[in-house]
Amino acid sequence: MKREALSHPLSIAGIVITTASAVVFITLLIAGLIGLIENPYAGLVVFIAIPAIFVMGLLLIPVGVWLRRRALARHPGTVADWPVVDFRILRVRRTALLITALTAVNIVIVLLAGYGSLHWMDSPQFCGQVCHTTMHPQFAAWGGGPHARIACASCHIGEGASGFVHAKLAGTRQLVHVVTDNVPTPVPPGAHLDPGMLTQTCSRCHQPTRSSGDRVRVLREYAEDEGNTETVTVLQMHVGGSASPRAIHWHADPNVRVEYVAANADRQTIPYVKVTDAKGQTKEYVAADAKPEEINTGVRRTMECGDCHSTVGHPIAPTPEKAVDQAIAAAHVSRELPFARREGVRLMKASYANEDAAMTAIDQELRTFYKSHGGNVNPEALARAVNAFQELYRRNVFAPMKVTFGSYPDNKGHVTSNGCFRCHDDSHKAKDGTSISADCEYCHKQIETPPPTQ
Repeated sequence: MKREALSHPLSIAGIVITTASAVVFITLLIAGLIGLIENPYAGLVVFIAIPAIFVMGLLLIPVGVWLRRRALARHPGTVADWPVVDFRILRVRRTALLITALTAVNIVIVLLAGYGSLHWMDSPQFCGQVCHTTMHPQFAAWGGGPHARIACASCHIGEGASGFVHAKLAGTRQLVHVVTDNVPTPVPPGAHLDPGMLTQTCSRCHQPTRSSGDRVRVLREYAEDEGNTETVTVLQMHVGGSASPRAIHWHADPNVRVEYVAANADRQTIPYVKVTDAKGQTKEYVAADAKPEEINTGVRRTMECGDCHSTVGHPIAPTPEKAVDQAIAAAHVSRELPFARREGVRLMKASYANEDAAMTAIDQELRTFYKSHGGNVNPEALARAVNAFQELYRRNVFAPMKVTFGSYPDNKGHVTSNGCFRCHDDSHKAKDGTSISADCEYCHKQIETPPPTQ
């Protein structure tokens, strides 16, 4: 290629842009690797914006060459012959070596950028902070949940190529929703998860065939009186394993297949259940009030972990009362503060203009209440209570996405949602007259507890 072919302004601009963006990319990549850059938006610049500019520069070079050659072709007297590549000439060898080296470097840069963009777009920072408003509820709840150390992709991308492709197609669809401002509020739970994927991903860490036996679960609730009277309920949970039909985790037995029809998107109404046991025998159960059109047009699914553990990844508290009770039980809020439970629930249920207004109001109203109550309270306990209630609000209420307490039903139980009673209600009957039992002791047994404590 003659030097004059590269003299077009576009080619020169392409060379400058490519060189500059390559230097910037390598510099920022090294800075990120050694921990100098921690901003969640850095990946958007390093792995998306700069590589896009780099590729644009590469494309400008041949376009400029083509334009220059077309201009020279209009004046035949100035058009030179094709260059002769003679490797016996030292300058030619050096030029060829330089072009080869630069091409190799360009390929490495593009590959690094591609790999880095895929890796970064699977990170919690991308999922929760780049699309800040849309995914803020899920990101905040994930950070306060039991899986906070597990990256989003570990649960949201299934195994193999099909799981990866499904996740990326779902991500592309969601990106279109964000760009076109067509995001549903609130975002439906598990909207983009491939049916059956949760059991597959959960079993990477949680073995469904493992026998867990019985577990003791202690539930603490508090009254809205001055002493925040505590009521303790102790349940012996029959978690069991996959072998026993009178155990919770029988539903996760890989040898048993439970299929159902959901009449609505949140899967709170289930008119039809089909069970295939380990011997291959099937039995169908239909709810007493089920309508044929519900069964025919409803969403047919196979039961998986997420049908019961519906909020384990992104736990939004089902009610303000539950959230405040848990804060008191964990000693984040002291029972020594008079009416702490009542005031906490009141502040969680109040309406505020925005999150900043909520933080200010929770602080001021709580301090004002205890000041008017006599002011004889432990200032450290009061400060902890203010922080605890502010944190409860931050992790459960997200006005822009219309997410609040109870927006996502917790089906691990039956106190705040239909949960177990979606099927275990004695009204789902088979043709032989048997039903899906509502016997409480299928799942748990209440242990006698001492009287409430003041």
